[in-house]
Amino acid sequence: MFRSVIVLCLIAFAVSATTAQTEYKSKKEGWEVEMAKAVKISQDSGKPILANFTGTDWCGWCIRLDQSVFSKPDFKKWAEENVVLLELDFPKRSKLPAEIQKQNSELQRAFQVSGFPTVWVFNADKDPQTNGFSIQALGKTGYAKTVSEFTSAIDQMLAKSK
Repeated sequence: MFRSVIVLCLIAFAVSATTAQTEYKSKKEGWEVEMAKAVKISQDSGKPILANFTGTDWCGWCIRLDQSVFSKPDFKKWAEENVVLLELDFPKRSKLPAEIQKQNSELQRAFQVSGFPTVWVFNADKDPQTNGFSIQALGKTGYAKTVSEFTSAIDQMLAKSK
């Protein structure tokens, strides 16, 4: 289905304690909003990152994906066992902290995301010299009608990467 694509890029931004001060977080339980935090969890757990590029307050297909997949108990259980969840939001009616906006925009450019929802699965390592990240893309997908349709597509990406 998806060819295993390896992308190596360095994203030079630092989302750190300043973001923590804003206390911005996803409205969805279990989703990280900071790349650095997701990378740390990924490295500690050995799980890849599942990044959801979304428009939570305006994108109809994003809202449908959340309702039909991400909010379901089966997905939450699968995700807990298989991936680290990262929400990269591009809202129109609300404002994100500047650090998060910058992070999300840089990741959007790095992954060449032009439409929403786009979901990328990747491995990442922190690059201590540049304070950026080295990213190995495993694949991408978009809207799916059901949890099983969505997770089986991701499972195929993960299997091809091994």
